[in-house]
Order: sequence, then C-alpha cells, then structure tokens
Amino acid sequence: MPTSVADFQADWQQHFATYLDRFQAGQQSFVPKLLPQTAVRFSVYQTLDVLHKRLGNDVLRRALDPGETIPSPAISEPDGTWLKKANMVGVNVRTVGSFWNVINYVLTLPACHDSIHLLPIWEPGVVGSLYGMVSWQINPEFFSVDLARFVPALDTVEKQLKVTVNLIHALGRTVGMDVIPHTDRFSEMALVHPNLFEWVHREGYRLINHTEGVYRQVEEVIWQFLKLKGAADGTPLSFTKEVFFAHNIPLLTDEQRHSILFGPPGDYTGRLIRRLKLISHLTAQGYETLPMTMAPPYRGLHIVPNDFVTDEYGQIWYQYAFNRPEPMSRVFGPLARYKFHYSKDDNRDWELDFERPNLPAWNYLCDRYLSCQRAYNFDFMRGDMAHVQLRPTGVPADPDAYYDPLRAVKHHVQKQGVPHFGFFAETFLAPPNTMAYGSEPDHLEAIDADSTLGDLQSCVVGSVLFQKRFSDYDEWLRTRRFAPNFTVMTADKDDPRFDEFYRTGNLFRYFVALFLTDMPSYVSLGFEVRNLHQERGANEEYTKLYVFQINDDGEVDKVTHGPYQWGDNIEQFEAISRIRLFAEQIWSEIGGKAVRWILEPGRADYIAWTHADAPAYAFVAGMTAPPPESIPGMPAGYLTFEEENCRVYRLR
Repeated sequence: MPTSVADFQADWQQHFATYLDRFQAGQQSFVPKLLPQTAVRFSVYQTLDVLHKRLGNDVLRRALDPGETIPSPAISEPDGTWLKKANMVGVNVRTVGSFWNVINYVLTLPACHDSIHLLPIWEPGVVGSLYGMVSWQINPEFFSVDLARFVPALDTVEKQLKVTVNLIHALGRTVGMDVIPHTDRFSEMALVHPNLFEWVHREGYRLINHTEGVYRQVEEVIWQFLKLKGAADGTPLSFTKEVFFAHNIPLLTDEQRHSILFGPPGDYTGRLIRRLKLISHLTAQGYETLPMTMAPPYRGLHIVPNDFVTDEYGQIWYQYAFNRPEPMSRVFGPLARYKFHYSKDDNRDWELDFERPNLPAWNYLCDRYLSCQRAYNFDFMRGDMAHVQLRPTGVPADPDAYYDPLRAVKHHVQKQGVPHFGFFAETFLAPPNTMAYGSEPDHLEAIDADSTLGDLQSCVVGSVLFQKRFSDYDEWLRTRRFAPNFTVMTADKDDPRFDEFYRTGNLFRYFVALFLTDMPSYVSLGFEVRNLHQERGANEEYTKLYVFQINDDGEVDKVTHGPYQWGDNIEQFEAISRIRLFAEQIWSEIGGKAVRWILEPGRADYIAWTHADAPAYAFVAGMTAPPPESIPGMPAGYLTFEEENCRVYRLR
C-alpha cells in the first residue's frame, strides 16, 4: 500500500486508467486515489479528455464556450435556503494557480461536496490581498497560459472564469463569489467615486478635517490631476467635473470613467502606474480615505504620531488607532469601507446617522455585484465581514432596506431574476457586543443570511469551548432562520497560529461535517493532505499566507517564496478517502435528511445520531477517544463502517 506522496504518485501513474474509469463512466462522482497535488498538474489535454468522457461531447463543447451558460444545479430552487444543507469547499485560487486548475481540484471531490466557494477573484491592491480589491477587473494572476494555448478562444481571464463556472455546474456543483463591502484604501473605485467613501484631510499626523465635505475637495484635486495629465485613454475632456463625478444622472458609464482616469482595463501596468501617480498627488496634499475598522466602537480614530510605514513605491502610510478602543477593535490600514450612511453633525463626534443612507453607495454596490453574478452565473455570495453591525443600540426590531449592504446585494440579485441566489455570511457567532454591537444571531436573521461560517474551526476538538460552540450551533440550527456551519477549516485559519487546532480530531471534524446531514459544512482546499505540524511548517505550507502576497523578507512570518506546497499527510488523505467512498455508497439514502440525536453535543466526549424519518443508519463519533460499544437509545443494527473513533451502523 502506498505510504508516501511519491508512492501514491507512482501508483497513480501505473493504475490511473482504472481509477478514472468509474468516474468517466458516471458510476462515481470523483476520482479516488487522486492526490490534489497530482490533479493540479494535469495537462489541459488530460483534463479535457477526462471531462469529455464524463460529460459527453455536447455538454463539454457548450461549457467551453464563454458565450454559453450551463444552468446551475440550484436553478429550480425558490430561494437561497438550499445553502442551509450545503457541504461547501473553499478554494483560494492562488494556491492552485489558475481558474482552470479549480476544475482539476474538483475532480478529487465527491458529489456530497456540492458547493464551491471561490475566494475573491478581483484584481488585488496593497500587499496583494485578495480582500483588498483595487478594481472590478478579474485577477490576471488566475489566467492559464496552457489553457489559452490549447483552446485559443479562451484568451482572457474573464472567459476562463466563465468556462470554469460552466464546468463546475456541469459537474453538479454550485459556485459562489465573495461580496466585499470594502476596497483597497486607494482603489480605482474610491478614486473614480470619492463620494462613495469616507475621506479625511491631514497635515502630517494631525487630522485637520474629517467632515462630510472632504470628498468634494478630493474630487477637485482629482479633476485638476486629470486636466494636467489628460485622459489616460485619450478621451477629450469635453465635459465638466460635475459630469465626470455625477451619480444622479450619469452621462458617462462606470467603465468610461475608469478608462478615462486609469486607461484601458487590460493595461494592468499602465493602470497601476497612473493610479500610483494619482495617489502621490492626493497624499502630497494630505488627502486619504479613512481606513476600515472592525468591532466596536468602529468609529473615532486618530493618527498615531510618528508611526508610519513607507511602501516599495516610497509612499508614506500613517497608522490609525481608536480614540476609545475596546478588546476586539481593529484598524485595517490597507482597506477602506464604502460610506453607506452619512454622519450626524457633520461627523463632529464620529457618529453615523442611520436614518440617512448614502444611496449612491448602496446602488453602486448592488449593481456592480449583480453585473458580476450575471457575467459568470454565480449561485451564492459569501458576505465578507458580515458581522459588522455598527448601531450602538444593537439590532433594530424592524430593519429597513438600508440596514445592511450584504442583505441589500442578496435581495437585489434575487429580484433581478435569480431567486435561488444564496447568502453565506462570514460571522463567527461571537458573544454580544464583541465583534458587533448587539447579538450576532439576531443580526444574521436581520440580514437574511441563509447560513454562516461560525467558529468551530478555532478550537480544539473535545475542548470545553468546542463542546459549547457545537451545542449552541445545533440549537440555533433548529431555532433560528439561519444555519451555522460545521466548519472544518477555512483558508484563513490555515495559519501557523492555528496549528494546535488541527493536530488532533481531524477525522472527527471531517466525518461529522459530511454525515450531519441537516447542518451545512465548510472545509478549505488542502485539509485532506494537511501536515499535522507538530512543529511549525514552512510558510509555503499554509493557505492563509496566500490570501495576500508579501515579498518583504522582513515579514518572516508572512512572506512566501514560490507556489503553495501541499501537505504529504498520506495517512489523513487515505482515511478521508475511505470516508468519501463510504459516503458515496449511502448518500442517496441520507443526503439532506433531518437528524435525530441519540446523544447530542455537549453531553459527553462523543455524539450519536440517526435520521428523523425512515432511518437506515446510525452514526457515532468520538472526539478524543473511541465511543463506548453500548449506547443508550441506539437502535439495533450492525457495524458497517469504522474509521478511527467514528462508526456507522446499518439499522435492522
């Protein structure tokens, strides 16, 4: 039996035809024995040959045409509640190199992993953070040169994304995008639309103006830059400043404005140079966007004297801090949040007026994400930082249409002909007034989230904290309108700081995530082969460190050199493979069924459950030790599957 990655890869070379046969014939939903690091090295020819045999010529031809749209598996759903039972896999495209390689990775996943979440797909800004989008252009890093050579019609990253989504749909999975209510501090969006963001004027480290009207001064500075330098695309400036920045009666499209200020969308280098010059022009006069914050009190900032960094372009960035910080208060220096509400008293005391929404910001965000959904046929959104709730009085009893931007995007897309569009919220279900003002469960219901990430991944399996969270999530699953996820690991928790969470209990996490069929689950790419890291691994072994791109060797804990390195935990991969193969055998009998607890979370070091209607199987999983042989209330049956501390019984 193969015991190393090299052995596995040698075995694959010898027997790949056998392993592929059942998948290609439609008898199995994934390719067993296929390591992810082997899959992502498939040639384009190999992948197309496998897909041709699996999907047939007609479906494959249509899927490879970016002008065609393969229907979603969720298209007949009346709303987004299907997400409440989805088993989602998160993919940081940077770790696999291209959109095309997402398809190769999907070949390794069984159909019970029915949903793929693509981490942010847009062009990134400062430190290359995927969550600091700098424009609405699709990230050129994710373009496959090999695919374009083999299929010349797929000559842009946008076309390659469209066919990737087509193929994921053809393979029976739904696909989601991130919806991000913030951008890079000096994104193209902020510079083309200053009134959609909050601006400040400073002299050195002193804030001299943080009132509502600063954006008008910024518009004037940008307009003078435009008149001095001319339009980046050569457009004659035969219109006024008011026309260029107008939102009420726009005479220029958003695409025209971006092209005039920065140049053609495909000229990435030219656009970057132009933007850097404009940033320098603005900051030399003391203008910059206010950085984004997290957690109460959210508002009330000052610049820290003599605390600044100088980036690779010589640009000085001053550090901001809270006037009255609380335990979870954070300032995200590289990011700026859209200004969704005007302030009270011209922002004298940093208070927002929630009765006065900044309508252009709401309309802009909703329309741009609707355009993305339509262009690529996404099925759901992951709402980034969905825990943000800025009202100090807590969640309102009757939230209006301008309560939350993520909620607004979901409803806007649904109303424009995509009723099945779902909302997966990034919240950690923290205690009240910790990450958000008020109760996070109340907030999740107020924003109409279908499911939420939760924070089971951030504690050791079997610990008191894990037991408490699991028990709470099970209660909320059955009493609230949203569904907490049984989260195994996320791309931003695959980080050296969190190694202790994944040294034990990994098979318990995975087993429960799959077989607890009425609770959604989330797992990140790479978990199946992740090293146990009894000692800290190399930076290149952690997917979190590929969410951004830091090349400064001074940042020794974050800098990466070269591509992501898959783990070589063959023992874990084989155990997970056995669980997947067994799940494949029984999924038609159990998929999506409501659970009946035999022993619920929080009462012992193990859990046991069956199904509420016509139960055919019972499941038992020990957290830190094997569960007892005799369990009170367990229906009669016989052992049909066992892996480590996890068992499945066929009921008589």
